[in-house]
Amino acid sequence: MNRTRLCLTRGVLSGLFTVLVPLTASAQSGKTPGACPALLSHSFPRLQDEAPQNLCQYAGKVLLVVNTASYCGFTRQYEGLEALHAKYEKRGLVILGFPANDFGQQEPGNAKAIADLCFNTYGVRFPMFSKTAVVGAQRNAFYTQLFQATKAAPQWNFHKYLIARDGKAVSSFQSAVEPGSEVLTSAIETALRQTP
Repeated sequence: MNRTRLCLTRGVLSGLFTVLVPLTASAQSGKTPGACPALLSHSFPRLQDEAPQNLCQYAGKVLLVVNTASYCGFTRQYEGLEALHAKYEKRGLVILGFPANDFGQQEPGNAKAIADLCFNTYGVRFPMFSKTAVVGAQRNAFYTQLFQATKAAPQWNFHKYLIARDGKAVSSFQSAVEPGSEVLTSAIETALRQTP
């Protein structure tokens, strides 16, 4: 079975899982009005030049966090993600892409190869970060907190987490949920209407 078929098969079998839960009280502690939510207190290198980017710059925005891969049957979702970015950016949606080689070795390239695919092939304009781990012992701290908030870890590439403006409520969507699907766009619309 080739990688694309394996990706589609595994992703479709994982189905849809949506949960909306607040972060634990300990994760919320220390937040003052206007401060960065604990969930966003992380910094990652930007994909194209490795310049450090603090996620606190997105405080007060609705965030759609996606673990991406270049050689997956779901890679075409870049187009839908970019369409969401174009449609909702002015209303406060920010999509954050985290390339990961955790599933099927479908993100084997270096930053230059990943950036070329994202920016030149799919015209991605939303923020992309350097390759990282999103599951297992090497999972980055941000994804650890996302897992703790939802009890849902990515099962494959293009798993999606939707973070409310307050940085506390997080929803989880499996890979098979298309960016333009009603379930996801409805959740985004609801989150955009809420105030932090």
